[in-house]
Amino acid sequence: MIIRNALIHDAVHREPYRGDILLREGKILSVGGTAAEGDQVIDAEGLSAYPGFVDAHSHIGLDTFGGPTGGAYDYNEMNDICCPQLRGLDSYYAQDAAIPMGLAGGVTTVATGPGSANVLGGTFVAVKLFGNTVDEAMIRPAIGMKCAFGENPKRCYRDKSDSARMTTAALLRRMLFEARDYMLRKEAAGDDITKQPKFDMKMEALIPVLRKELPLKAHAHRSDDIMTAIRIAREFDVKITIEHCTEGHLIVKELQAAGVPVAVGPSLTGASKLELVNKSWTTPGILAKAGLQVSIITDAPVIPQEYLPLCAGLAVKAGMDPFQALQAITINAAKHIGVADRVGSLEAGKDADLVLCKGDPMVSDSEIRKVIVNGEIRVDRE
Repeated sequence: MIIRNALIHDAVHREPYRGDILLREGKILSVGGTAAEGDQVIDAEGLSAYPGFVDAHSHIGLDTFGGPTGGAYDYNEMNDICCPQLRGLDSYYAQDAAIPMGLAGGVTTVATGPGSANVLGGTFVAVKLFGNTVDEAMIRPAIGMKCAFGENPKRCYRDKSDSARMTTAALLRRMLFEARDYMLRKEAAGDDITKQPKFDMKMEALIPVLRKELPLKAHAHRSDDIMTAIRIAREFDVKITIEHCTEGHLIVKELQAAGVPVAVGPSLTGASKLELVNKSWTTPGILAKAGLQVSIITDAPVIPQEYLPLCAGLAVKAGMDPFQALQAITINAAKHIGVADRVGSLEAGKDADLVLCKGDPMVSDSEIRKVIVNGEIRVDRE
């Protein structure tokens, strides 16, 4: 497939340029210049080509369209405050009606997984927004271990095991201490099964975190929660990403010093709880200007998945640089969830995920004409 004469916004170069995009066997073969003839030619004169948009933090497919009352409630385990052994992919429903809606909005890749009721909730999965099953949709089975700070664990487990922020932190520390001890004993035992510690599924699930194979994906809105998350990550020498980062604009220097990736949102909502009173559309722009790797997220279905580019546009309206806003829903988001080798920019060798748009997709009067995933047209409005 050849996409002819598109205005290419590749999420790598600041200025767009006109040229052809050659796709072969689900991959991008070349970007820019003039491609040779192919078996299928799309005339993109007057259209802009963008990478498929990437949402670094969603619950699509787990918190399904219509519910928690009308649909499935499969994104929070309410019987155990620490359950790292859970996998978001085991709750992902590929027939969720929200999936084609998100795809029609140009969102081709998301990280989706457990909610924030639990101090440790399990792993997020990276999927393309197409496919009959999670096995077909999946890019990576695990991209991060969800943990949560602030009001949600306290609210959900107030009468069981958690009623204060210091309790949340202590519960997470205890799990990491136990997992580190388990891992060291297991390594010391080697192949001698008689010396191995008794199998513990929770501890096994945390070993990739301790080995820096998976980051903690830390739900944290308030500045003190953000700093607690960073402090614990330092204590145990593990990777971490900050999810939501609502008060990130209040601790810019501290975030710069930590150098952690941040995912900002959902901002298209009111302050439904006390820790959101400082929510602002200016946050992603302030943090990006400070040199942080910023993603913009919907937390779908909190914001419908298809409104991801609109959220980037509203950040631009609040002062964010337009190119940095585009990167926040493409290459930065792909880096945030560890799939930038495959998606997030229009570059040779990456998956052929593209959006062809009339106008700027971050502006409300634009029109998405085609969405291509793995080299196949999945949405066609022409």
